[in-house]
Amino acid sequence: MKRTALTVAVLIALFVVFGHAQRNQPAAAAPRIERLSQPPDLMISVWYNGGKARAPMLSPITPGSREEWLRDLQQIKALGFNTVRGWVDWSHNEPQEGKYHFENLHMLCDLAHQVGLRVVIQIYTGWDGFGFPPDWVRHRYPDGFDPMIAVSTAGPSSFYSDHKGIRDAILQFITETAKVAVQYPNFYGWDLWSEPRAMRLIGPETKVRYREWLKNKYKTLDALNLQWYETYATWDDVNPLGTGGIGTYAMDLDWANFISEKGAEDMAMQYAAVRKADKTHLVTSHASPPSIFGGGLDDFLEADSLDYYGLSVYPRYVGEPSLWRMIMGADFSRSANKKNGGFYAGEFQGGFSTNGISVGDPVTPDDQRTWIWSLIAKGARGINIYAYYVMSSGIESGGFGLVPLNGQVTERARALGQTARFAEENKALIVKSKPAEAEIAIVYNPDASRVGGARGAPTTTPGRGEGAGGVAYQNSLTGYYRAFAENNIPIDFIHRREVETADLSRYKLIMVPWPLILSPEAAAGLKKYVAQGGSLVSEARLAWNSEHAYTADVIPGMGLSEVFGIQETKVVTRTDVRMIIDDTTFPALAKYKKGDDLRGAQFAESVEILPAKTARVLAHLDDGTPGVTTSTYGKGQTLFIGSFLNFTGRSNNQFLLGLLDWAKVSRPFKTSQDGLDPDTPLEARLQENAGGYLLYLINHGTAAKPVMVDLNLKEDGQFTLNEIVHKQVVQKRSQNKTLSFSSDLPAKQVAIWDIRRTN
Repeated sequence: MKRTALTVAVLIALFVVFGHAQRNQPAAAAPRIERLSQPPDLMISVWYNGGKARAPMLSPITPGSREEWLRDLQQIKALGFNTVRGWVDWSHNEPQEGKYHFENLHMLCDLAHQVGLRVVIQIYTGWDGFGFPPDWVRHRYPDGFDPMIAVSTAGPSSFYSDHKGIRDAILQFITETAKVAVQYPNFYGWDLWSEPRAMRLIGPETKVRYREWLKNKYKTLDALNLQWYETYATWDDVNPLGTGGIGTYAMDLDWANFISEKGAEDMAMQYAAVRKADKTHLVTSHASPPSIFGGGLDDFLEADSLDYYGLSVYPRYVGEPSLWRMIMGADFSRSANKKNGGFYAGEFQGGFSTNGISVGDPVTPDDQRTWIWSLIAKGARGINIYAYYVMSSGIESGGFGLVPLNGQVTERARALGQTARFAEENKALIVKSKPAEAEIAIVYNPDASRVGGARGAPTTTPGRGEGAGGVAYQNSLTGYYRAFAENNIPIDFIHRREVETADLSRYKLIMVPWPLILSPEAAAGLKKYVAQGGSLVSEARLAWNSEHAYTADVIPGMGLSEVFGIQETKVVTRTDVRMIIDDTTFPALAKYKKGDDLRGAQFAESVEILPAKTARVLAHLDDGTPGVTTSTYGKGQTLFIGSFLNFTGRSNNQFLLGLLDWAKVSRPFKTSQDGLDPDTPLEARLQENAGGYLLYLINHGTAAKPVMVDLNLKEDGQFTLNEIVHKQVVQKRSQNKTLSFSSDLPAKQVAIWDIRRTN
């Protein structure tokens, strides 16, 4: 996130010389707009591109457009927003090769500058996503299109994104767009690729690119043939559409990982295209959904290519009302962007959803208040509300916007504008505060959802599957996450690649759900983590498969049998697995009685204790064989669960919370509402800054919730607690390194406590 700071004066000079002067228009007097000089900043925008056309469409410019757009932008500014998010569309902004029409972009930036609004631009090109190629592209590069797709039905991604001519044309369009936007001092940043997804069409160039990827991985064709069980005579024979049949699905895994890495490389290409003309402004993108929910590309890899990556936030989409999906998705995005210091909500639900003739439930100002603060509390540095006007056409017609097409300002618009204004007024405090570090991590391993290959996957395309366990893997991660998050315990997601390469000692507890496949490097990373003093929890069949989808000689595989002190003796598939508790001296089982049980599903895996190992049995399966064990290794300790925990009814949550005592996890705070209302929780998030703490309390429920907070400190002292939303100031002295105070939250309300030591 290195940028060269330019002064406002220099930018204004550039604006006058290259912007208005080029179009022979006088430079309008405009208020000073704070430019991004050193990230992070805080931006809350509404999607608006002039007129009433929905993205990615552009409104035609008429003699009345300037007055109409200015009126809308003045209203957006008056509501309290500091930014508008416009867009460009390759098909209409470059209707003839090399002839660019950026009139909409010029007018939007110009008028936004007059009223004191910053501008973010979304770029639509159709690169494996939204948008359309110009018609000239099909004529110029006919070999870049799938011949099986008729021109009349050609839509987004109807071309091969790896076709050199088309790709270069897209990158040039991005650079030309950047040349225009940087002329304006109120320009703020970019979103390059709306909701990136896996490639839909495989052209000749992609096959070449894939073979080069395989050469880099395997080095020789003999090595590839060995792992794929193939007999290719030349690299040109390698077919990315193969599935491996019954023998191996190593090629499925390779294809999936290639697509993820290709997506990150494609994002980096687009980033570089912006940087050719724009060295300073923010560059972002956003997923829908995040990859933890089966999104097309890997959020962690995408975040490596950008200043910020993020997500679309639609907690009340048609047929999918899910507060927890938003909460978990935002934490996953935060985790993927830790090195970036924040994440972006590229789209935030502005109104009720529509999909064809289906209409979602109403979205209220109270809903949006709690949603937006939930994102900021997790470290969001940008929130883009979709959209100012409701959708004017298409399957989403009439939905999502803040105001109807007649322009009547709604209560939602007023309320969100007030929130945006409040955030802007308190930006200095918000952006200097960072989410408290978590001591617990859940391993995110994309390959785990692919175990089983394409067979049984929710797809009809050979070689494209997530595997038969894709949805179950998502549910497993969700269950572990919610067990802690419902109790306001900080938790990170860490990518398998981080396990392979990073120092994990900052975590006291790491969990590996659904651990059916692992790379040797990840196994070595987990082994090192435990040896150095970490606490590691794994579910059934740990490292059953190698990264090439070959079965381990001993399970747990890759040397982890030694770490856990056990090996598998038997495994059966069951929809309901009972693990009957034997040892209640184990900290996580202290609140259970002998004979109580933990519930699992999918596998009932029996194990035996290895000779000369310290493992002990904590619970047994119905047949009397060991099903839950614990052991020590080096300076650390392990826990093995011979099934996949069942989180229906949250019957296993007490066990997971007990792991905090076993791993000696330090909770930064507790509240009296922890775990009491899982479906509409009292969400508490702690951030830290040089002056103290920022504690967000968010009542997602429909009833008032009084809450007592116990904040753990390193040492006692006198504190000033300033609740900045409702203007309440309290003086408190901590006792026994705990600062205790109360906060009453009405339904759907938020309290933000600025806590500072005064002596």
